[in-house]
Amino acid sequence: MNVFSRFSPYAPIVLSLLRIVIGLVLLHHGTAKIIGFPVTEMNPPAMSLPWIAGIIELITGVLLVIGLFTRPAAFLASGLCAFAYFIAHAPRDFYPVNNGGDAAILLAFVCFYLVFAGGGSIGVDAKTGRA
Repeated sequence: MNVFSRFSPYAPIVLSLLRIVIGLVLLHHGTAKIIGFPVTEMNPPAMSLPWIAGIIELITGVLLVIGLFTRPAAFLASGLCAFAYFIAHAPRDFYPVNNGGDAAILLAFVCFYLVFAGGGSIGVDAKTGRA
């Protein structure tokens, strides 16, 4: 018996925790852009591309935190993060460590994973049978 096989029963719970943390990170980015909390240098004008991204981050962040419409929200968030990487980060430098795009890439791929894996055992989708 593999020592790691003992962890398998907890995989749905850990998947839910991953979904919640990713949702909180997206929510954090959205609130910084839209309501200025936490205070950052980001203050995009209404209806600008970064402002629209902030709205999408707010909505998908909330949906991921509560586990509602997890797969569609994760799909939208994944696309948003990939778009942000190629528009805002990649033109600066090829390497993510140099262009500041580490978070965008990680968020894009974790959200992409959630599209296929679902939201885990904790959340509205799981309770309503939509997982």
